[in-house]
Amino acid sequence: MHRHHDLPTERAPLNALAQSWRKPSAPRSIVCIGGGGIVSGAHIPAYRAVGFEVTAVFDLDATRAAHCASLANAVVVDSLEQALALDGVVFDLAVPPQAIAPILEQMPVGSAVLIQKPFGRDLAEASRILAIIQSRHLVAAVNFQLRFSPSMLALHDLVTRGALGRIIDCEMSLHCVMPWENWPFLAQLARMEFVMHSIHYLDLVRHFLGEPRGVWAQTVAHPSAPQLASSRSVAILDYGAQVRAFVATNHHHHFGNEEQRSEFRIEGTNGAAIASFGANLLYPQGAPDSLRVFTSESAHWRDVPLRGSWFPEAFEGPMCNLQRYLSGEDEVLVSSAVDAWRTMALVEACYASSASGATPIPQMESLEERE
Repeated sequence: MHRHHDLPTERAPLNALAQSWRKPSAPRSIVCIGGGGIVSGAHIPAYRAVGFEVTAVFDLDATRAAHCASLANAVVVDSLEQALALDGVVFDLAVPPQAIAPILEQMPVGSAVLIQKPFGRDLAEASRILAIIQSRHLVAAVNFQLRFSPSMLALHDLVTRGALGRIIDCEMSLHCVMPWENWPFLAQLARMEFVMHSIHYLDLVRHFLGEPRGVWAQTVAHPSAPQLASSRSVAILDYGAQVRAFVATNHHHHFGNEEQRSEFRIEGTNGAAIASFGANLLYPQGAPDSLRVFTSESAHWRDVPLRGSWFPEAFEGPMCNLQRYLSGEDEVLVSSAVDAWRTMALVEACYASSASGATPIPQMESLEERE
């Protein structure tokens, strides 16, 4: 575990828990490579809130590049080569996973880059990307930004302080309606749900509990979305005999909003916490995130006042951490390429488990044989 910034030695009230990452003292400007909806809707608003300067944007789609550039008061560059030639910047790489490796291969040696998740389409591709990063001496972080959302920073702070005791239970439960039709490229993927969505939650469980011993998992399609390889999943992570941990997602809860939920729960020997991620509810409008905490000291549930939600506030932290790591202000690159590879290894294990099928149930002998 690491501390997100300097903390008082005594346990602070809930409204004093860490909810943001320290800003770098001398921030570098940012060059966005890729100008899709995640960049215009989350990256640029988050960077603007922190005070980062986005100086240039490149996208194969000139219209998207122009839109992002207008939001950031940046210039549009006409080619990838022009973008990569800019010196003294941090590259913000938000492209489809299959495009990551070819772009990194062209990136100047020693460059700093924040790579949008996932870290490739599978573990083999993640290994190739990691090899490129290491051979070109890139300082690379992967944008597993949910770790950096205000609620998860606060919860990690609380866990680090020991306020919940030893964590023995961790679960993510999602029942919502996700408009997958907004992303037509997903229909072309041989793998979808684990690697494109549940990867956030698998990464989050690793962030809080460390490396699991193994996983049991299944991912399945839904009749209303036959074009998708899968869109519902469950994964049970093995952390030994006294810890229960699982991720369960259903993106097809078409039965009204009342019973939708997007909850991350942690229970320890001395307390518990329940967080909700409003971005998944009523997408894309979303709802505010929330965090409720029960500790043995308080003996009742309390709401933690939050400064924001997953979108867009969580996108501040990865870039702040990367830039502070570059300047030596942060000792740890929280979501490093190596750490991202480990999350991809967990995702790979989920697919392997799903493909291997269930353990057969012993069948009862016929009554005649028993007699």
